Amino acid sequence: MPGFELFGDKERNEVKDVLDSGVLMRYGFDGMRNGHWKARELEKKLAQRMQTNHAQLVSSGTAALTVALASAGIGAGDEVIMPSFTFVASFESILALGAIPVMVDIDDTLTLDPNAVEKAIGPNTKVIMPVHMCGSMADLGALKEICDRHKLILLEDACQAIGGTYNGKPLGSIGDLGCFSFDYVKTITCGEGGGLITNNETFYKNADHYSDHGHDHVGNDRGAESHPFLGFNYRISELHAAVGLAQIDRLDDFLTLQKKNYTILRDALEPIDGVSFRRVPEGGVENYSFLNFFLPSEDITQKAHTALGAGGIDACFYWYNNNWHYYKKWDHLKNLTSLAPVAKDVLEGMPNFPDGHFKQSDHWMGRTISCLVKLSWGEDEVAKRAEKMATIIKNQL
Repeated sequence: MPGFELFGDKERNEVKDVLDSGVLMRYGFDGMRNGHWKARELEKKLAQRMQTNHAQLVSSGTAALTVALASAGIGAGDEVIMPSFTFVASFESILALGAIPVMVDIDDTLTLDPNAVEKAIGPNTKVIMPVHMCGSMADLGALKEICDRHKLILLEDACQAIGGTYNGKPLGSIGDLGCFSFDYVKTITCGEGGGLITNNETFYKNADHYSDHGHDHVGNDRGAESHPFLGFNYRISELHAAVGLAQIDRLDDFLTLQKKNYTILRDALEPIDGVSFRRVPEGGVENYSFLNFFLPSEDITQKAHTALGAGGIDACFYWYNNNWHYYKKWDHLKNLTSLAPVAKDVLEGMPNFPDGHFKQSDHWMGRTISCLVKLSWGEDEVAKRAEKMATIIKNQL
């Protein structure tokens, strides 16, 4: 995913502009900054690129999810349905608000299974949060229909899939809210940062205020601003926004490179008997940041993953045994291990999943290898990599 591979003069010039002004904070100091507002500019460009009315920048993708949930009024005791394959930020953002994460199975899209979602809906369910993992999307048509029927909020976590589309619309723009991460290893980066998008005016105003201590941002005197409600500090800095401002202009170039390299790898593996690929929902277009494929069994997949590493093929991941991305290693969530007492609503409402509950997820994740698609590969390099990958995998089948 990393846009950091192609840092250049555009990023340097935007950062230099901030340093020359001397104003590193996104709010206030109007007279000193000489009309330079990097965060505002990036928000405008993000909203335009994602075809939405509003965008709000924050300090991380985790912050974006937290602020998005808070902006929609999600709090103590509310349930948010999320997938068993995601990043820990998904449940962290939910728990931060005293809400309850309800994990459900994934299907062959490696994202939320709509049938499992339907079964998990209860009286306290407020949000369905699909996570578009590894560059591709959930079945958003089915999930949106479920949300409309049950009057639930659809919150898209598109942190790993910026630039992908569904039925011609950018990922993140289909739901009531969409979130992105701009950390160091995302398709475009601010170093650290995140953003949320929405067409809902109320959600946007809430996000704007909540992410900056509840400031209403009315007028041009920060000290005189009122606080309509409690908020917290999830601000992005002008330095981080400056980097992202340069990167978003390069997004389409990055996507073109990813698709080119992805296609070379996929073309090499596709003829191999025993290799199949994750399902992309009809109408969906990946952002090509990962090539995700299945092998016939868990045992073969583990051996193939080990062999790829031994053969010098880096950046291939076996998420089934990964600490960050799959529920199996989330003992701190299962046991609610915390530095401070856990909220009563969470203690009483947290589902207790028995061993073997996520058999469907295990079926898919146990057979999945995800290969990162780099931007910096030369044409010969990616061709040799594809050939070597194909040889290694054939030897395991």
